[in-house]
Amino acid sequence: MDKKTIIGLLLMVAIFVGFSFYESHKAEEYNEWKKGQLEMQKALEQEQEAHRKAEQALTAEELAARDSMERVRIENAELYKYGSELKAARNAEAEVITLSNDFIKVDFTTKGGKIANVTLLDERYTRYADGERTEQVELKQPAAEIFGVELKSVNDGTTFLSDEFTFNVAQKQVENGHEVRMTLPVASDASLSFVYTIHTTGQESLDYVIDFDVEQQNLAKYLASNETLELNWRSRSNMNERSYVNENIATKIVYFEEGDSEEMDTPNEKETLENVSWIAFKQQYFTSAFISSSELMATAEFKNSTKGGSDFMKEYNATIELPLSAENSDYAFYYGPNDLAVMEDVEIANQKSHIDEIIPLGGWLIGWVNRYGTVPIFQWLSSKGLGFGLIILILTILVKLVILPLTYKSYMSTAKMRAIRPEMEAINKKYPNQDDAMKKQQALMELYQKAGVSPMGGCLPMLIQMPILWAMFRFFPASIELRGEGFLWANDLSSYDSVLDLPFSIPFYGDHVSLFALLMAVALFGFSFMSYKQQAATTAGQPGAGMMKFMMVYFMPVMMLCFMNSYASGLCYYYFLSQMFTMLIMWVIRRTVDDEKVRAKLLSHKPRKKSRFQERYEEALRQQQEQGTINREQRRMRR
Repeated sequence: MDKKTIIGLLLMVAIFVGFSFYESHKAEEYNEWKKGQLEMQKALEQEQEAHRKAEQALTAEELAARDSMERVRIENAELYKYGSELKAARNAEAEVITLSNDFIKVDFTTKGGKIANVTLLDERYTRYADGERTEQVELKQPAAEIFGVELKSVNDGTTFLSDEFTFNVAQKQVENGHEVRMTLPVASDASLSFVYTIHTTGQESLDYVIDFDVEQQNLAKYLASNETLELNWRSRSNMNERSYVNENIATKIVYFEEGDSEEMDTPNEKETLENVSWIAFKQQYFTSAFISSSELMATAEFKNSTKGGSDFMKEYNATIELPLSAENSDYAFYYGPNDLAVMEDVEIANQKSHIDEIIPLGGWLIGWVNRYGTVPIFQWLSSKGLGFGLIILILTILVKLVILPLTYKSYMSTAKMRAIRPEMEAINKKYPNQDDAMKKQQALMELYQKAGVSPMGGCLPMLIQMPILWAMFRFFPASIELRGEGFLWANDLSSYDSVLDLPFSIPFYGDHVSLFALLMAVALFGFSFMSYKQQAATTAGQPGAGMMKFMMVYFMPVMMLCFMNSYASGLCYYYFLSQMFTMLIMWVIRRTVDDEKVRAKLLSHKPRKKSRFQERYEEALRQQQEQGTINREQRRMRR
């Protein structure tokens, strides 16, 4: 072992011994520090134990004195913030007053001077609870309801709602109704009063209306806004229907602004509304609305709930600005069904309220068909005491009779196109090349003109029928008359009929089997197959014919089955009847129309005067042909 190796080993040993000594010294320091920490913790625990024993040694009188001092501090703070009148109102006991007529029972609470709950008394208006209709519909939830004017403290400037205080109450009988007056003494010289009146006249347009007046005395300096009364209204909607999805879609804020009803569809977005006559918290079949005889400013928003995570569907919030002097304004609440017969006659200050615009019967044309066609016929049939299954059957027959001329015309147009199919095939063979497309189209137009056939003849009658078909689609889900009415195996025509509840959910289909939806899909398949067979003679050999057959015959029925499985069984029943009657009509027409006679008649016709459509179409073809000739000539010259 050489000298360098020995020196290296000695250095390594020295480093190891030194590091071990250093670590042992650090360990001793850590142990000393830890020992000190434990002693400090022990001393702290002993001090806390001594303090706890000292607290326990306090007499009951000393504890009472301490609590009394805390109460005095809180009371003095409240007195400074609210004043003596509001402080007394804040601590007063609440009282519930119940008034009713034959249609609504209203619970008023002096806490906030507001309507705490409204129960609809009509036996038809029950809500789903545990899969059955066992409870009457309630349009308010006392725990979630906020209704009040925003006030401010004259001392510290903080704002608060009148909803926090207990109002004084007075009742009296008035002409054709009951009146409840809720008064909040804000100060010795200032007060706020809410006056509610329930009607007992038996007049249908007033059955669900509660008149509302706001009276104030010297309130301006106590308002958060010195110019207006900011009325804050928050409410929640119960789940009343069987289908959560459909009810959730229909639950929204609706308002009437400058002569038109508008809907708020986006949750958690506050909107500023100008010149509104009413603002409504709408559900699928019921509505809570604030109505004014004059146009007001307001802001509104709503929040969604989650299925299974709460007992409500949505939460509504609205802030309505009322003029400080309400001498020229009348207000009212509507708590009731979305029933056109009731809502269309609701007035405010002898003026039509237009609250019936809440009912989603469709836009301009669709709404017109429903309001002046479908609804009157439906109501007339209902007044005869007929069952709703029979009413829908009669309504289907009436609709089919109305559109029968259009159906016949559409079928005849298809028959004419089938009759000239040989001539059309001859033209296709004569001009097989793409370069001859213009010539082929011109030849086809000449054939159509000679035979008196319009290529759009089969489409236009179907397009004209669309408003009626779409009107039915909007009418049935919006018809409260069907709610709770059963037919065959369906116990509620306004909701889906379930003949089998699945233990799982199928994507795009659901967790149940609707028999009416299944029958509708089968009928649609039969109708689509029959229609395709009639059109096959005119579409055979055309590009995309196979895809058209797949989409028309197979895909559409399956898609409609998935879509309608959770929809109103009354609508599925109507579509089933409609498809069956359509197939019957087509079968009868098919049996009475001889294609050979149609062909002979068409080919014997002299050339007819061109229609405007044919003239425009031929002019477009001529211009395209000229442009194509120019383009070909330019390409030839460039070569």
